[in-house]
Amino acid sequence: MVKRILESHINALLETDKAIIIMGARQVGKSTLLTTLLSSRDDVVWMNGDDIDIQQLFSQMTSTRIRALIGNGKILVIDEAQRIPDIGLRLKLITDQVSGVQVIATGSSSFELANKVNEPLTGRKREFRMFPLTFGEMVAHSNLLEELRLLPHRLIYGYYPEVVSSQGNERVVLKELTDSYLYRDILSLDGIGKPDKLTRLLQALAFQIGNQVSYNEVGGLVGLDSKTVERYVDILEKSYVIFRLGSFSRNLRNELKRSRKIYFWDLGIRNAVIGNLTQVESRTDTGALWENFCIAERMKRQSYQSSFAHSWFWRTQQQKEIDYLEEEDGRLSAYEFKWSNSKSHVRCPASFSTAYPDVPFHVITPQNIDEFIL
Repeated sequence: MVKRILESHINALLETDKAIIIMGARQVGKSTLLTTLLSSRDDVVWMNGDDIDIQQLFSQMTSTRIRALIGNGKILVIDEAQRIPDIGLRLKLITDQVSGVQVIATGSSSFELANKVNEPLTGRKREFRMFPLTFGEMVAHSNLLEELRLLPHRLIYGYYPEVVSSQGNERVVLKELTDSYLYRDILSLDGIGKPDKLTRLLQALAFQIGNQVSYNEVGGLVGLDSKTVERYVDILEKSYVIFRLGSFSRNLRNELKRSRKIYFWDLGIRNAVIGNLTQVESRTDTGALWENFCIAERMKRQSYQSSFAHSWFWRTQQQKEIDYLEEEDGRLSAYEFKWSNSKSHVRCPASFSTAYPDVPFHVITPQNIDEFIL
């Protein structure tokens, strides 16, 4: 079993007075992580918010009743907690009034769970985001050379735990994943009035990774107005399917402002959405896949390290572009991503180096990817 980075972070908080909130898409390993951490204990009570009887139980909950249900338990784990109405207030009740019991809640939708727990549990919780497996976790599980050799495989099939552990059956597992969590969970949310359009939107976004996204243009392709596109993109982002990267500007006249690119947290999901699992040697989008891979892995790394780094891309009206900018502790760095190992032909745009002469420029290829994401 692959050891997850969050394991040590969460283990350090066990038996404290903090509620632990773990958010991430279904099947990224939240329950497996908790099982690994807690399986040797006999004082853990498990509940699942998907179960109707658990939802009903919490709707009538009092501190006396929950204490009776938990018995001698010291840890209460609630999977898919966002399914329980008023879950924030229920968790606050347990945290404040049921002494000696620590709550761990997981959820697959950040806007549903986070919005319900943030205000009631202010100062009483620690939140973590969990993603599919990372390059770093797989390197620790095997070794760097093995994972570098598997990069072409990862660009196609991604890092979902079940995909990684199902060699030879990746296509079947990805089909099940996209059907079970992507469409069932997201399309069942309140406010999704046109589920077929959301599916088409997700496919349109998948074809545009690495490119600037215009909500007006995408809306025209799928038959939605720009405001609905923006709302659906927000839902997809808060369901951990995609993430947005904004454009960097220090108010130079020719720098683009308010532009955005959209990437997928997992390339296996992205490729399954468009129905293209062709190997990298035969693809025309390998460069875009590599860019998505590098940026997603970097963003996972920054999240797990609780980094305060800010991330952007850079582009001018004259179409000069840098794939990725990152600022941490006041230091700005620029990165370009190339699937080819040859760096000799890659140059920093003169307009950028003139405007920002002290910013280092790096070219990231499969040859030096470990320096960027480990």
